[in-house]
Amino acid sequence: MSKSKAKAKQMKGKLKETAGDAMDDKRMQAEGRGEQAMGKAQEAAEKAGDRIKKSGR
Repeated sequence: MSKSKAKAKQMKGKLKETAGDAMDDKRMQAEGRGEQAMGKAQEAAEKAGDRIKKSGR
């Protein structure tokens, strides 16, 4: 997954969390927070991979 897709997942999660807040839907809020966390983890993994590639290993 690319960094841009990871960012998109984070944004989708934020939108879902915000919609859950507006509708007082705890499940949707939790799903949104989960998607944001997954996106952040994927982005961190991509950054780590990029660092490894740049170091020439």
